[in-house]
Formats: sequence, C-alpha cells, structure tokens
Amino acid sequence: FRHFHTFGDPSLAYHADHMTLSAAPGADRRAALFRESLAEKATRWTLGLARSLMPGRISGLPNLARLCFHELLAPDYALPDPERALANPPGLVGIVHDFTLPTILAGYRRGLFPLAHVAPQKWWSPPQRSVLFFNEMHIAKRLRRQMRQGHYTVSFDRDFDGVIKACAEQRAGRWHVTWITPRVMHAYAEAFDAGIAHSFEVWNEKGELAGGGYGLTVGGTFVTESQFSREPNTSKIGFTVLNWHLAHWGFAFNDGKVMTPTCHDMGFRDIPRAEFLKRLAQVERKPGKSGRWQVEADVAGVAEWQPG
Repeated sequence: FRHFHTFGDPSLAYHADHMTLSAAPGADRRAALFRESLAEKATRWTLGLARSLMPGRISGLPNLARLCFHELLAPDYALPDPERALANPPGLVGIVHDFTLPTILAGYRRGLFPLAHVAPQKWWSPPQRSVLFFNEMHIAKRLRRQMRQGHYTVSFDRDFDGVIKACAEQRAGRWHVTWITPRVMHAYAEAFDAGIAHSFEVWNEKGELAGGGYGLTVGGTFVTESQFSREPNTSKIGFTVLNWHLAHWGFAFNDGKVMTPTCHDMGFRDIPRAEFLKRLAQVERKPGKSGRWQVEADVAGVAEWQPG
C-alpha cells in the first residue's frame, strides 16, 4: 500500500470557500457542549468494552486484536480497500490513523465510515448497506396524522452542535454506550462549518428542541449518522422532512450505513456491499448541495408526500 495524501487532490475538495461559511460559530458553547468528564469517559470505556464481550461480538476480538497489533508495528496510512473487509467483526477493514476532515471525507467517498465505541477509531465497510431510495420511502398513517396536527416545526442547520450533543446523550431505558465522542463531535462540527455536514431540528410548540439528527453529503448522497427523540416520533418527523428535501434536491439515495428499526420502518433496505460501492461510484463526484440548508416545505405539506 502507498501512503495516502490529501494535499492537492481536487477529488477530495471541501473547498476553501466552504470554510468561510462561518468562523467557528459559538466556539465557547461548542467547547462546553462537547466536554466529557473523566467519569463519563470511564463509563463509556467500561460499557464499550462490555459491549464487545457480548455473545455475537466476542468472536471478532481475535481478528481485531491482530489488526491493531499489525497496525501498531507497521501503521499504514493508506485508506483501506472497502472490499477487503473482515467477515468477523463484519465490515471491519482498518484503523483510522488520520482523523482529519479531508481523510474522513475521502473515506466516505470510498464507501468507508469511521466508528468506535472505544479507541482506536476504526474504518468499516459492512457486507450489507442500509439504503433508502426515495421512491421506496414509507410514511406510516399514524405518523402522517401526527405531522398534520401542526405541533412541530422542522429546521435545517439551525443548531448542529445541540443536535450532535443530543445524539450522544443517553437514551431512556438504555445503557449509555455511544460512539459520538468529543473527538467525533469536533470533527463533524468542522464538517458543518465547511457546509458538508447538516442537521435537522424538530421544535415543539414551546420552541424546545424535541428531536433531530445529522449526517453529511457525499456528492449526490446523504449519509445519515445519528438521530434522537425527546418526544414520541419527533426524529421520524424530522427524518421524513429531510428525505422529502433530499428527493426534491435530486439526491440519489440516503445511506443509513447499518439497518436500524427506524430505518427499516421508513423504507430503507439492505443492499450488498458490491452494489452499494457501484452506486456510490456513480454519484460521489456530483456537486451535491453544500452550504447552509433551508426548509422548503413545512411538516404538514410533507405529510401529503406520496413517494413513488
């Protein structure tokens, strides 16, 4: 493998003019929001390690250990081949040595994504990819009724920092195991400042943040990273509005990465890695839609959407 360099490669470009969108907006708030105490870090590591020892995951530890040992002895800074991912753990393909925005974006363009509940940060390319083709979007009748009631409004890119922090917080009734660490928050906040990452916010009638999510654009695709709900179905409301806009703006598909119950219910389906990489190669060089996003249809209007 050759060492990977991003300097001077126009195919990676998140251009310098994108960086002028905002100069570290709310730097003090961001620093406060993204802070992790020693106790929180210890909890994250403890639960993350416990997660890796669960049945169904523990069998992948020897391969992970071998990969980490090999990278320690001879670190390879080249982006790995997504088609050479391990079968166990499914999709593990390499260690992230350079967690900077140009390299992160280059990884996404290659069909990789970074994720780790505990260090080191790892590259993944799962054998099945959860993808939404917008003509297959499903909006449940109950969700349509809730959207028509007018209790919520949706915005884009109004509070990215608040959204990514909320996505990292503990869910009710669940152990607090998160991969959205302060390091991850800062990296994707930088992508937001560059006009590449985007958030959707769902506001209740009191003006409170009730739900939302975030992701980033890779050419003509959108990669969904995470969502949260503080009130019933609020992430689904925002996600539906987001997908309406992605379809309206000509995006090819929404890449959900790994299937979740929410994605399954909304029409995402798994496709093989090879098919995903082929589809990604067709659209990852397209200009997409950078800069700050604005909502072009309200919640009640999107409730009438009939995909396909």
